[in-house]
This record gives sequence, C-alpha cells and structure tokens, in this order.
Amino acid sequence: MDSKIKTLQDKIAEAHLGGGIKRIEKQHEKKKLTARERVLYLLDEGSFEEMGILVTHRTKDFGMDKELYYGDGVVTGYGTINGRLVYVYAQDFTVFGGALSETHAEKICKVMDLAMKVGAPVIGLNDSGGARIQEGVRSLGGYADIFYRNVQASGVIPQISAIMGPCAGGAVYSPAMTDFIIMVEETSYMFVTGPNVVKTVTNEEVTSEELGGASTHAVKSGVAHKTSANDAACLDDIKKLLDYLPQNNTQLPELKPYVLGDEIREELCGIVPDNPNKPYDMHEVIKGIIDSDTFYEIHKDYAENIITGFARLGGRSVGIIANQPMFLAGVLGVKSSRKAARFTRFCDAFNIPLLVLVDVPGFLPGTDQEWNGIIMHGAKLLYALSEATVPRVTVITRKAYGGAYDVMNSKHIGADFNFAWPSAEIAVMGAKGASEIIFRREIAEADDPVAKLKEKETEYAEKFANPYRAARRGFIDEVILPQDTRRKLLKAFAMLEKKHVEPPKRKHGNIPL
Repeated sequence: MDSKIKTLQDKIAEAHLGGGIKRIEKQHEKKKLTARERVLYLLDEGSFEEMGILVTHRTKDFGMDKELYYGDGVVTGYGTINGRLVYVYAQDFTVFGGALSETHAEKICKVMDLAMKVGAPVIGLNDSGGARIQEGVRSLGGYADIFYRNVQASGVIPQISAIMGPCAGGAVYSPAMTDFIIMVEETSYMFVTGPNVVKTVTNEEVTSEELGGASTHAVKSGVAHKTSANDAACLDDIKKLLDYLPQNNTQLPELKPYVLGDEIREELCGIVPDNPNKPYDMHEVIKGIIDSDTFYEIHKDYAENIITGFARLGGRSVGIIANQPMFLAGVLGVKSSRKAARFTRFCDAFNIPLLVLVDVPGFLPGTDQEWNGIIMHGAKLLYALSEATVPRVTVITRKAYGGAYDVMNSKHIGADFNFAWPSAEIAVMGAKGASEIIFRREIAEADDPVAKLKEKETEYAEKFANPYRAARRGFIDEVILPQDTRRKLLKAFAMLEKKHVEPPKRKHGNIPL
C-alpha cells in the first residue's frame, strides 16, 4: 500500500509543477503568477478542492502522445471566498501555452455544470494562447461547449472573467458572454485577430497592447469592465466585486450589519452650482449618499459621461447609474447608453436594487452618433430600465431634459420612487433653446432681440425649469432637500425590499440589439 500511496503522491507533485520548473520561472519573469498560485491566492486558505488533477489529453497526432502533463493546462475546482462557495478554473500557461484541448474544455465544462446545479458563482482565470492546433476541430468544439454553458448560466449565476495573459481568437467569446471582465495591465490582451493578421489584411501596423491591451479595452472598446495593476490586484478586485453580488438569481445580496444614526448629509447642499451650465462631479453626490467608502465603480474609464457601479446603502447592496456633468455635460450617447443598459440588466438579473441619479441635458447630437445608431443604443437603456423589476429609485439633481428624462428611470417607465432636488429642471429642453422656438416671432420683431430673448428665457425658466410642475402631476413623488437624500433613500429601499413584479408571460422580449 505504501508504494501505491507514493505513486499517487508523485503524480500529484508532478501535476503541481504544471509544465515544469523552467516554464514556471518564465511565468514569474513576466511578473505573472502561475495558475495554481492564482487560485490559492483568490480562495480562502485551505478551502480549494481540485477536480481533474490527473486528467491528460488524448491526442496522438504530431507526437503529442509523448508529451503529457497532468491537469492538461487548466486547474479546476471549488472553494470559498470570504466563506462563500465559488467554482474556479485557471488556465496554465506553462502547459502548451494554456492552449485549450478537448479534455481541457471538458474540465471547464464540468465546474460550470456543477456551479449551475449548486447555484454558485463561477470565476475564470484566462491565460491561454488559444485553441490547441494539434487537435483541430475537437479543440474548436471544446470552445463551443463552453460558450453554450456561458449562455445557459447567464442571469442564473454570476460569471466573472479575469484576463491574466493572452486571450485571442475564439477564446475571447467566453469572457465576452460573462458578466464582468477584469484585465491585468501590461500582461494581458484580447483580440479576435492578432497584429500579424491585421497587417496582412488591412496593412495596419499595431502592437498587441495597442490592439487589445487592458487600456484599449477599458477606454476604447468597453470590453473590459476594470483593469488591475498586477495579478494580485486583479484577484483582489474579484473578491471585492463578489462582495456586492448574490450567489445566484434566486437569492438577495448579503445585507451587511448597519445601525441607523444621523443620516443628514449637509455636504450635499453645496455640490450643484447655481449656474445651470457649470459642471460638477457626480461622484461627490454619490459619496454623500452611500455608506462610507463602499463605491465600486464599473467601466470607470469607458463612456465617462455616465457612471455605473455598486455601493452599499444602509448595508444593502445597490447598483448606481448616474449622469456625469463633468464629461460631455452628462449627455446620453451610444457608448454611455450601452454601458448603462448592460449594467441595468445585470442588476435586475441578480436582484440588486437600482439607484439612478439624473443630470442629463439630452442625447448627444451629431452625425457620428446618428450613423452609429444612437436610436438603437438609446433604446437599449430605455428597454433595460423598463424591463427591470428590482426596486428602482431616481433622484434628479439638476437637468432632466427631453427624451433623456423619460429614459433615465422616469416614473413613466416604472420607477418606484422619483425624488427631485429643488435645483431640478424638468422640461422638454433648456430655457434658451425653448424660448428661441416658442417666442421666435416676438424676438425677431423686438427692437432689441437679445434683450427680448433674455426676457423670454427668464420667463420660460420660471415656469418650467423647476421640479414643481412635474411634482403637481405626480411624476415626481417628492421634492426633497439635498441633505435629506440619504435618509429618504434608506427608507425607500427598505420599504421596497419585498417588491415583487410578475412579468408578462413570454419566452423573452426582443431587446433592440
């Protein structure tokens, strides 16, 4: 028996070495952790239970039968993060460059299937050169098996992807269908076709970093929801993100202990300037509303005219969508609409209440926006919020103009509570533009058209650039003092905690993709 135990121990020790000491050292030289080191760092100490450690590939072509590694290039299993069950897979770049084989894919599918059965998040740590070419279509089939499971798990269990090295070709589509993608700066990249193919086809000269690095996807494409400085920071980000999420779509996020105290926040009073055209930082409003130091921003560097992220309000996890007057005056555009729509749908899928902070002058005009489908993209946000059945509360801090007023969680599309500050301006458009249209003839015929325009602008502003007409119609539930906002929101979300809406019976709607 002793010899058999030793045989097992030797095999496990060999599996722990992945592709061998030299390749592990190369991984470390690139300032990257190995797959196993990443898993052990991510999970609670002593909680990891590995599955499929002795799996090897089945390929005999091209001399592959002489090159076998236990685990076949991916570490899979389950464990806990802060005591919560999660399933994890981590591709091992030291084994065939992390290339995906049939058995490699089977291991990933096995943990995804278990995660669905049990109802727990699945976390993928991607570091792979792509499909294992020696296996041909079997490798491609393995990718498709994973893609199918990504779709079946969508909206059922949280799916988080970390890109911690290369992720190219067909490999990119699995992370793209998960809920969140976090990329490591300088060591990770994602693209469908690499720089060499791009040069051959389009004659463009571009580096891997420029084409699909963390910064590119965080700022330009929006593929990455967050970037991290290194492997450890990326894994820490996953832990922080998970803290705001439930285990699955049948559960609520954990309610953290919170004792109500003095909830008045005087600092909120001086944030919105008297000049309606002067910008201010909506982050300051968020900071004055939420529990201290709990804001976790999503898509921070993409479409900065809208803010999305998670926070806690009285210990309760909430999703926040907020126009940002510091960038493009907080207008809705193609990118910002899509960003907010995707975030809305995630929160709704996983029972996370939504807080919408509004200061929006309208939709961004111009040929670029129209030709890139602002109509369809704006409709995505409208659709997502109209469809959402979680508790939804809106606070209008300043401008809410035109169609953007409707879209930003107005009462008309099903918001539960709509508050406005006294500084709110709810109208079809700004006073100047409205006056130029309504009083065009009077202004043209006046002895001093400039003075007449100013007079009519003031007249219009007094009538419409305030929240009171909307409040009289019941479109605003209450006009509140800024310092009372946190207290009002705590009560509103507590009151809405048991909200239940039975959606219409249908297979699914047809969101304007």
